[in-house]
Amino acid sequence: MAEETGKSFARRDRLLAIESQVRNWWLEGDVFRAEPKDQLPKDGEKFFGNFPFPYMNGYLHLGHAFTLSKLEFAASFHRLRGANVLLPFAFHCTGMPIKASADKLAREIEMFGNPPVFPVVKEESGEPEEKPESEGQGNQAPQGGKFKGKKSKAVAKTGSVKYQWEIMRSYGLSDEEIAKFTNPYHWLTFFPPLAVEDLKAFGLGCDWRRSFITTDMNPYYDSFVRWQVRKLKELGKIVKDLRYAIYSPLDGQPCADHDRASGEGVIPQEYTLIKMEVVSPFPPKMSALEGKKVYLAAATLRPETMYGQTNCWVLPDGKYGAFEINDTDVFILTKRAALNLAYQNLSRVPEKPTCLVELTGQDLIGLPLKSPLAFNEVIYTLPMLSVLTDKGTGIVTSVPSDSPDDYMALHDLKAKPAFRAKYGVKDEWVLPFEIIPIIHHPDFGDKSAERICIEKKIKSQNEREKLDEAKKIIYKGGFYEGTLIVGEFSGMKVQEAKSMIRSKLLESEQAVVYSEPEKKVMSRSGDECVVALTDQWYITYGEQEWRKVAEECLAGMNLFSDETRHGFEHTLSWLNQWACSRNFGLGTRIPWDEQFLVESLSDSTLYMAYYTVAHMLQLGDMYGRDRSSVKPEQLTDEVWDFIFVDGPYPKSSGIPSALLNKMKKEFEYWYPFDVRVSGKDLIQNHLTFCIYNHTALVPRHHWPKGFRCNGHLMLNSEKMSKSTGNFRTLREAIEEFSADATRFSLADAGDGMDDANFVFETANAAILRLTKEISWMEEVLAAESTLRNTPPSTYADRVFANEMNIAVKMSEKHYSEFMFREALKTGFYDLQAARDEYRLSCGASGMNRNLLWRFMDVQTRLLAPICPHYAEYVWKELLKKDGYVVKAGWPLADSPDLTLKKANTYLQDTIVSMRKLLQKQVSGSKKGKVNTQNIQNKPTTGLIFVNEQYDGWKKECLNILQKKFDASSCTFAPDQEILAELQKSDIGQASNFKQIQKLCMPFLRFKKDEVKAVGVHALDLKLPFGEIDVLIENSELIKRQLGLEHLEILSATDPNAVARAGGHASVLNSTPPSPGNPTAIFSS
Repeated sequence: MAEETGKSFARRDRLLAIESQVRNWWLEGDVFRAEPKDQLPKDGEKFFGNFPFPYMNGYLHLGHAFTLSKLEFAASFHRLRGANVLLPFAFHCTGMPIKASADKLAREIEMFGNPPVFPVVKEESGEPEEKPESEGQGNQAPQGGKFKGKKSKAVAKTGSVKYQWEIMRSYGLSDEEIAKFTNPYHWLTFFPPLAVEDLKAFGLGCDWRRSFITTDMNPYYDSFVRWQVRKLKELGKIVKDLRYAIYSPLDGQPCADHDRASGEGVIPQEYTLIKMEVVSPFPPKMSALEGKKVYLAAATLRPETMYGQTNCWVLPDGKYGAFEINDTDVFILTKRAALNLAYQNLSRVPEKPTCLVELTGQDLIGLPLKSPLAFNEVIYTLPMLSVLTDKGTGIVTSVPSDSPDDYMALHDLKAKPAFRAKYGVKDEWVLPFEIIPIIHHPDFGDKSAERICIEKKIKSQNEREKLDEAKKIIYKGGFYEGTLIVGEFSGMKVQEAKSMIRSKLLESEQAVVYSEPEKKVMSRSGDECVVALTDQWYITYGEQEWRKVAEECLAGMNLFSDETRHGFEHTLSWLNQWACSRNFGLGTRIPWDEQFLVESLSDSTLYMAYYTVAHMLQLGDMYGRDRSSVKPEQLTDEVWDFIFVDGPYPKSSGIPSALLNKMKKEFEYWYPFDVRVSGKDLIQNHLTFCIYNHTALVPRHHWPKGFRCNGHLMLNSEKMSKSTGNFRTLREAIEEFSADATRFSLADAGDGMDDANFVFETANAAILRLTKEISWMEEVLAAESTLRNTPPSTYADRVFANEMNIAVKMSEKHYSEFMFREALKTGFYDLQAARDEYRLSCGASGMNRNLLWRFMDVQTRLLAPICPHYAEYVWKELLKKDGYVVKAGWPLADSPDLTLKKANTYLQDTIVSMRKLLQKQVSGSKKGKVNTQNIQNKPTTGLIFVNEQYDGWKKECLNILQKKFDASSCTFAPDQEILAELQKSDIGQASNFKQIQKLCMPFLRFKKDEVKAVGVHALDLKLPFGEIDVLIENSELIKRQLGLEHLEILSATDPNAVARAGGHASVLNSTPPSPGNPTAIFSS
């Protein structure tokens, strides 16, 4: 939070006042209105960027602002340099979260009154820590698993709040206002206008005429989406199919990523469910099941290992049930698994599992089983303490030949009679069963589990780390390189035989297909999701030919980083059919099957095209209520085809031809969009969908040109979270820091794919920097008459002018590459340092008026994309410039003089090193002890000795390194080769070579390291400028900085000059000067 001092608030409040004033100027000038030119743009003449429209179930927060700032800074840069810029913004309302929240409010009123009085509920302290997924049976876990408090994403979003009403109260809404939100459409009229207010306060350079909301509340966008899905269906891209999908029983529909409170990206995990028949007679507790076929149903990912079964595992304390699958079959498994099966047509009553008998794992121990493919005619159910009941079915097959877990668990039961007795396990259920070799492992033979456990000295089933490592090795090698040695597929590679064995089990009805979420998924309605076999509409993402075209599109796009490209390539490799229909929530009805809605990730893949015509249809009303331009029913498919996909002119639309042609022209002008900025989490769905839809629906020359993805935003190095209070809405940040200080800190937060960091101290420092800079400029402008008003002529003038040229060129590069922290460094921090250095360097002659005026102009323009309110105020109020800085043009600059840059760096470094030497000479070498006599006799004369070129053995070493350096690979030849070359040289033939060699070797190493650090010019025999000339020209500056009265610059190669060292000549011998490293001697 901004420091609560009058001064701090005064500075921030001044920025807020400036921002309000500047926004009025922009409004009066309509500066962000985007209109197409008469001719189609050439490269660089227009910039169309966009941002995934945010979901309108709350306020915008700093996470939104961070990603949006990347687009805003880029658009502002392109606008500044003269491009025609379109930055539109819209609001997403499609899907179930708003409807689910509205329904929650209604239920809370029904249950607890209006306003509701909620009961006090004690919150659970923790839940089991999630364990890594097993590669084998899928539901075994380490024993003694640690418990730790963990909050789901849903809880994290609302803190300790349990009720929707409390969430709404946390927004600052009154109970009377909250009651209105039981109508889902009230959300659509409440939050989007507030978002517009916040974004305007942020300074977003948006053409607000083009804003819109989604859903059928906006008939124009509704028509657009209907056209889009009809078009996809005509092309065969939307089909109806029976498929497994993550499903919310409470909502009664599939639960896509954006419908989830937790579990985004989770997909169905498919198992083979082995039917292990219980041999009658049944024990008394199961007597009600007599006459039915009863099976323990074990979920496995490795059906090919079923030949080697020796037993079945259950969790003794686990809760199980006997569930009716059909009129004859009963499966024993967990209730959670039975619920999944009920939604996969494997329950006598669809979607309602019927439990005939409730059981525990202990009830199942000792059951005799006949299991498919097992060589043992009968096996028994045994206890295993690490079986999971929240993954798979809670029933696990045991194959100790190839599973280290099974081997050690069976070994423990055999070796520990007390363990058997504890769970009532009879010897005959365990002791007769030996390992059955079924797979030959190339490294561990036919009994791979036993062998690896012996080699790793695993003594117990409790040694989790060793067992996990062993399992990984055995499973990987066994599957990819193992060979079956039993059964009808003996001799076949495991990976080839697996599918055949699975098919055989399914065809013979000895197994069934079973799916469940690969990890826990919670819907936004608050229920745990299952996997359901659903008959619904799918978009055929992943279809071979379509994927090939999508990959072509991706190959031609600018993605700004290899990591982003790899993310898209990976997504394209696995993405398959996507359920695009829902029957709950808000949105657009599927035109040919109106019982369904288009889901929220499927109505947001082509809408960037809609931005180009939205203002002509909706006339600036985001809800599409003004129908005076075009009536929604006039927007036929033929109209949309004409505008977006080069279709023929529509004959009977009723829309004036001038307007139709204008809309088509506008689309043709702005498309394709140049960049879409997004968080990296949308690569796996929305952004890839965007590629697919564009390649299917619009001509190739309108395919997207670029995506710029970023990581998430942290606040002060901690995860942004409402529950911890480490959270800021955009509105709160602007009120706390001002818009420009917020933008400044967002630019400084980071630019890569890693998580960025918004630091409050940076925002507070920005308040101080910006207001102090305004004050400095006001002082300079007031003191204009005291400045040197002549053409720039001094060394300091040339350096300062060069620093501005460098800032202009480097900032342009960084802005164009979306590297905004670097742009902030070169366009502000480095320029500030150059100005401060210039002020110190000028001395009595004073600063040059023209250079300071140029500095104020350049810095204002370079900072304008990041701090536009500040820049606009300076431009108009202080610099008295015409027009608007946001459109002022990129500053002109000469090519940077890099030699002058190096010369000045040399000068400044020399002054710093000499100051340290002088301070050490004055204060004495011992820390903490000050030599008062030296202070009284402070040196007033300085001799600086310079050697501008390497000579002697150093010159020879550098020549050798130059010859032995490969510029293409930036590497040196081996040391032996360099040493051999040195021995062949003139100094290698000298009689004192051994002494010289001791000096050469460290020098060679130093220079090789320097090449790595600064480049090959480190091997030059001299610097690219005259050191003596630079030091002489700046001798007054050096004297002033060091407090000297007299200063001489001398050449170390001049014997007469060396004589000037007098009694200090030993210093020149001990630390001789070399290029870039002069030697200084100080005396009184």
